[in-house]
Amino acid sequence: MSDEILVNVTPQETRVAVVENGVVQEVIIERTRKKGLVGNIYKGEVCRVLPGMNAAFVDVGLERGAFLHVSDLSTRDAEKLGSENIDHLLGEHQEIVVQVIKDPLGTKGARLTTELSIPSRYTVYMPYSKVCGISQRIECDEERTRLKTCLDEFQSEFNTGAFIARTAAECVDEQILRSDMMFLVKLWHSICEKIHTSRTQTLIHSDLPLSIRALRDLYREKIEKIRVDSRETYQALAKFAREFLTDVTHLIEHYAGERPIFDLFGIEDDIQKALDRKVFLKSGGYLVFDQTEAMTTIDVNTGGYVGKRSLEDTIFKTNLEAAQAIVRQLRLRNLGGIIIIDFIDMRDEEHKVQVLKELEKHLEKDHAKTCITEVSMLGLVEMTRKRTRGSLENILCEPCGACGGRGVLKTAETTCLEIFREIIREVRQYNMESLLVLASNEVVEMLLDEEAASLAELEKFLGVRIRFRAERQYTQEQYDVVLL
Repeated sequence: MSDEILVNVTPQETRVAVVENGVVQEVIIERTRKKGLVGNIYKGEVCRVLPGMNAAFVDVGLERGAFLHVSDLSTRDAEKLGSENIDHLLGEHQEIVVQVIKDPLGTKGARLTTELSIPSRYTVYMPYSKVCGISQRIECDEERTRLKTCLDEFQSEFNTGAFIARTAAECVDEQILRSDMMFLVKLWHSICEKIHTSRTQTLIHSDLPLSIRALRDLYREKIEKIRVDSRETYQALAKFAREFLTDVTHLIEHYAGERPIFDLFGIEDDIQKALDRKVFLKSGGYLVFDQTEAMTTIDVNTGGYVGKRSLEDTIFKTNLEAAQAIVRQLRLRNLGGIIIIDFIDMRDEEHKVQVLKELEKHLEKDHAKTCITEVSMLGLVEMTRKRTRGSLENILCEPCGACGGRGVLKTAETTCLEIFREIIREVRQYNMESLLVLASNEVVEMLLDEEAASLAELEKFLGVRIRFRAERQYTQEQYDVVLL
């Protein structure tokens, strides 16, 4: 089956899916009301310097102040002032040009850097840097040398900043690379003009729309088709390809079918499944994902898989299957930061090595930067995955209003006992003769049924009359004690 990129466009949002061998591996969603900020360049103003954190907050015109750590300052700034302390490098009300490297997430503002970078199809331009680099994914030494020579010669000839050759630059003709770099230099000159003429809290440069970014960043040789269900977006992609990606133009296709484009490969179903906590494996085992603000944990279980030979063989096969499924889920859910994988305990050291290799092999397809450790003494694999935008869950969901994001509710019995304690507290404080308890239907039913004897004893002990009223809008944890 072919590898494809599908682009679904509506006035409210743009969605991009990467399909490999008929299976969706990645979904990127950008909503019109809440577009991603990564790559945007702003002229901001330092509003607060925090020496204790070695960081500063910068006002770039967003809802919340954006965060700039000293490690994200360009080498040019640090070398110029000869210090590693933020209060020596920045002062309040100072104008500063910054770029967003991480979208706002939860209560945190955007993360910024002053080491600006502007990407194109084959290269990334870093105007304040001096040393050119090559993508680590390009492994051939001869090709790395060829690309490095090409970048260094261009940098020396035009006296520019540094360039990084992206993975897509491998085996690309030198003249095409030089055209790519020249375009970025001209774009940087136009950005510089805006920087000099703009006020603070101003957007200087924004990255391309998601549909064009997908064409620029996600296309690779194995992609056989790029389908778009919007004629206007199709025309924009075709125009961009004619200018910068001539070898891709024939792959772009306008999809005009009656069936929604995301139904072609069951992508809508996969998106819904990616919001579930449990993911079932074909063998009968399953994975459990728990996403928190600090990290994501993944637990591997054999479930209904009993194997045919031995327990160790059953565990090994489940872990191998889980390694492949985990990588797909990381990409599909766009999970980032610290990730802890709890594989089923394996006694055989060779099995541990093979499972780790399987995990690393599938991670090679992931365009996000990852770092993985050996299997620990506790059987855990620790890894990190670079996060620049919110996960699928963050984009599509919000914390439960009933449980506040905990994922659990207090039982009706727990709430009943809390109500008893609150009644005692209120009666002793205000010395009333009767009161009304408002609670959910489940709690009121338990109070009048299973807890009826305890309730009668409480009324007799306190000398008060207690009435109840079920409120449909109350959750199982909510209640109010009203004095009458």
